[in-house]
Amino acid sequence: MVKQAVQRMAKAAMPAVDRDWWRGAVIYQIYPRSYQDTNGDGIGDLKGITARLGYIASLGVDAIWISPFFKSPMKDFGYDVSDYCDVDPMFGSLADFDALVAEAHRLGLKVMIDEVLSHTADIHPWFVESRSSRNNAKADWYVWADARPDGTPPNNWLSIFGGSAWQWDTRRQQYYLHNFLSEQPDLNFHNREVQDALLGITRFWLERGVDGFRLDTINFYFHSEGLENNPALPPEERNDQTAPSVNPYNYQDHIYDKSRPENLGFLERFRSLLDEYPAAAAVGEVGDSQRGLEVVAAYTAGGKRVHMCYSFDFLAPEKISAAKVRAVLEAFGRVASDGWSCWAFSNHDVVRHASRWATSEADPVAYLKVVSALLLSLRGSACIYQGEELGLGEANLAFEDLQDPYGIRFWPEFKGRDGCRTPMVWEAASANGGFSSAKPWLPVPGEHLSKAVNVQESDSTSLLQHYRRFLAFRRAHPALAKGDIEFVQGQGDVVVFSRQEGNERIVCAFNLGNSITEVDLGGGRSLQPLPGHGFSSQSGTGKLRLGGYGAWFGRLA
Repeated sequence: MVKQAVQRMAKAAMPAVDRDWWRGAVIYQIYPRSYQDTNGDGIGDLKGITARLGYIASLGVDAIWISPFFKSPMKDFGYDVSDYCDVDPMFGSLADFDALVAEAHRLGLKVMIDEVLSHTADIHPWFVESRSSRNNAKADWYVWADARPDGTPPNNWLSIFGGSAWQWDTRRQQYYLHNFLSEQPDLNFHNREVQDALLGITRFWLERGVDGFRLDTINFYFHSEGLENNPALPPEERNDQTAPSVNPYNYQDHIYDKSRPENLGFLERFRSLLDEYPAAAAVGEVGDSQRGLEVVAAYTAGGKRVHMCYSFDFLAPEKISAAKVRAVLEAFGRVASDGWSCWAFSNHDVVRHASRWATSEADPVAYLKVVSALLLSLRGSACIYQGEELGLGEANLAFEDLQDPYGIRFWPEFKGRDGCRTPMVWEAASANGGFSSAKPWLPVPGEHLSKAVNVQESDSTSLLQHYRRFLAFRRAHPALAKGDIEFVQGQGDVVVFSRQEGNERIVCAFNLGNSITEVDLGGGRSLQPLPGHGFSSQSGTGKLRLGGYGAWFGRLA
């Protein structure tokens, strides 16, 4: 009886697990190669991330997402995995990862890792066995097909990284599918054993204490077993949301090589596994330029697949606008009414939005402040990419400095992804910005040094301090994280909407332009501003006067 009483008391004393923590979470993305080097080899590592977790926690984010750190030949810098259950020595060890998780949890941070399930490295033992013959135990673990009678690939499918998505293999005398590099063969998800193996890997990391996953290229898992040719896409329907405009990948309507309905069943198996763990969550990366919203809706519907999807709507080159914000959010609300999205303006694959959008503005820092507040006020979760909080722009690298095979292939019209992957800058006066004592794997741009963390720490008006201030404001108002959204205005440079959770309703107004603008909130209602966000605190009745790059948060009475 005494033992049972003690157990009940212990259980009562434990904090309740918030299964819903991911809804409205702010997730800080870390590209480990470029965050902090601790062993002097010019490459960031897990110990470096652990050393900087205090800084990340000070921002006020809820979770970190770590890009791949698994064993890999690094042809695509970790997105070509050769061992899903071990750490590549350049990043450290499993013990280093365990220490990272423990420290993150001590600081109140959730840990999400990047799962690359659609493909492996070509040196992965599974593929080595699969390509060895047509009748081995793993012969059907990858997507193999015979050549057409004339020796050409089985169909017209294209790789995102350029050229055919099929690579000839002399051992099996067949082609294998690769949606990315030829060194990244695609797994065959139609094979139940493949699914079981990947779910086992997922469980391995859940048992190590991770809180969730970012699922790379989630809509690429399944292909059509009929291997039908993709139809041509009319020129007027092409866009560069998934691949750069110079890439002929955009010329096809990708209805057979990805976004297949068979994926839903696997995602339900994946969700069932995650539901065994009290707080596990997943966000899927959806790359589909024609049907992205519909895919997100299907993948997040009904609470039985992934928790949320990572959308490309604001990662494309097109500059954000009030009209686009309203159109995207309202379309998402119509198509995925019970789904949840994760919004981002920058990541490790696209030109940083400080360069895509802000350089043409009269006051780039003020502009970045208002668009960051907008991102953190939208209905959905949000990702912040390392250095975004400093206002780092895209690095302009010389061809001889490039590491990214994507950029090398399409240079100079498309310069690849290295420009957004350069090292984090911590100390302006230190060698390599405090990132490493050795020559970094990518150069540290000189123009980034003036934006280093130690420079902005001491300036209350800096972009870094703005992020901290606004994230604290957001945390104090649950409606901004989890509430419903209703648009009031979304045209010109001004976007206005309300967020409501329970009895809390907050009106959010943003001026994305440099000119003073008046916004009529209607009916001569009283403006009751909320404090703590760093923008206008105007009160009064009726019209709201927004300065250039201004914002207002408050209530109407």
